[in-house]
Amino acid sequence: MSVPIDEERSLIERAQQGDREAFESLLGRYYDAIYRIAYRWCGNRADAEDVTQNACIKLARSIDGFRFQSAFLTWVHTLVINTAKDWSKARARPTVELDDERDKAQAPDGEDRVYASQVMSHVRALPEREKEALLLVFVEGLTHGETAAVMNCKESTVSWYIHEARKKLQSLLHLERSHG
Repeated sequence: MSVPIDEERSLIERAQQGDREAFESLLGRYYDAIYRIAYRWCGNRADAEDVTQNACIKLARSIDGFRFQSAFLTWVHTLVINTAKDWSKARARPTVELDDERDKAQAPDGEDRVYASQVMSHVRALPEREKEALLLVFVEGLTHGETAAVMNCKESTVSWYIHEARKKLQSLLHLERSHG
């Protein structure tokens, strides 16, 4: 998503002033990232679409609150994750599906696909902050520093969340293999 910084800043400022076309242009540039984050959080297309829609509405309502203190994408990540958290709390039911066509095309076949689905199921069951850190670093490709900015914590805290999540995942996956 390499948008020239000046161009992006201009779009954001225009959107903050109520320019609909500027907002739509920003949304077009970031929509895939918004959906991808929502999908990884929710685990199925229907919920991800709902979270994405809610995140877009929140983005429209809160863009005037963006103060250029971080990268816009970092701010968008935070907004989407908070929207997904709110959605999860409202729904209060875990879902595990791998039904998005893009993910099917990228997913491995056979046993590897089942294993990947099981891993994502366990990731979604992790404590919220650990899940958030894992998804941002390993799925979204953010650095620990960028993830810390999204999560509003120290970089060392992100590393700790990831360490704890890995321990839990390794334990769960080891148990599954020994019982499977």
